Amino acid sequence: MQVKILALVLASAAALAGQETSQVGNAVERGYDHFYNLEYDEAIADFQRAIALTPSDPELHNHLAQAIVFKEMYRDGALESELVSGNNSFLRRPKLNPSPRTESWFLSELATAMSLANARLGKNPNDTAAMYALGISYGLRCNYYWIVKKAWRDSLRDATTARRLHNRITELDPSNVDARLVQGLHDYIVGSLNWQYRMLGFLVGIRGDKEKGIRIIQDVAAHGKENKLDAEIFLCALYRRENRPKSAIPLVQDLIRRFPRNYLLRLELSQMYSMAGDKTNALAAVEEVAALKQRHAPGYDRVRWEKIWFQEGTIQFWYREFDAALENMKKVAAASQEVDLNTGVAAYLRMGQIYDLTHRRPQAVEAYKKAIAYAPQAAAAQECRRYLASPYRRM
Repeated sequence: MQVKILALVLASAAALAGQETSQVGNAVERGYDHFYNLEYDEAIADFQRAIALTPSDPELHNHLAQAIVFKEMYRDGALESELVSGNNSFLRRPKLNPSPRTESWFLSELATAMSLANARLGKNPNDTAAMYALGISYGLRCNYYWIVKKAWRDSLRDATTARRLHNRITELDPSNVDARLVQGLHDYIVGSLNWQYRMLGFLVGIRGDKEKGIRIIQDVAAHGKENKLDAEIFLCALYRRENRPKSAIPLVQDLIRRFPRNYLLRLELSQMYSMAGDKTNALAAVEEVAALKQRHAPGYDRVRWEKIWFQEGTIQFWYREFDAALENMKKVAAASQEVDLNTGVAAYLRMGQIYDLTHRRPQAVEAYKKAIAYAPQAAAAQECRRYLASPYRRM
């Protein structure tokens, strides 16, 4: 009888554990569906539910930390400047700097994840799951230091630690393709740095190689499990930087199919078509965003009309439809205090360039001066300073 009772208890416990695991998995799956659709509050809530069920899992704390920091980046326009505009200069209005509470929450979740992972590694130094989680924690903190805090040395130090951990995983388990994503990104980033920062890579034995980095990320996008989607998103950004839009288009289309409420992906598709010389499809992709917004499609009430006008005007500018482009940029500039700084300063820059190309030099100078006054630290403002001395000419 006691044996039967014990068997029933164990069976019941196993069933509860399986149910809990299923609930955690469902919460994480829902969380990442919200995450990739730019619904960060919902993603945070789902990851918190998962943590409540399994608080000792370091990966869950990483998920929450990632959602916290991406919510901040989305609010500040960083995701758009990094992905859609192709502008690596992440500018923030002072009122949009991360609050002490947000920064503390993000770093606290990472610290918890690191502590849990280190505790497991203390018991088993070859625990690849714990090693992977610890590498992700360092990678997330690296990104935060790089994009938000502008702390280059701290960022590279964390990136190096993440790489070392994930290199060890591939040594222990060569079939773990996901662990190679950090390696690929690190190779690409270090290979893209100017020589002063690349020297820091040399000091830790990492020379950096952009093409090798891209090949590794391509492999993760094709064969990864946990990191497949992230690898696809990173590849889109890297293909843009490397002027390879035709390689990016099918990836963006696949991501739109998976995450239809993410309007940034459709704007990115428009940009990729434009860079590839396909004006018709570039404008059609922008028009689709406008149509979805007009229909109040899920996720599209969030996109500002200024974003749509800016994207349409940018395409028109490159295809020499100067009158239409100018009208769109004027509408963006009229709301310059409402849009993110990268979009606002770029609108003034484009206005100045259009005036120069249509032989209206006084208006061009005025637009360049407005861009400089609006966001003096921006790369676009630096470009405008050159055009004050010498008019812009299309090469």
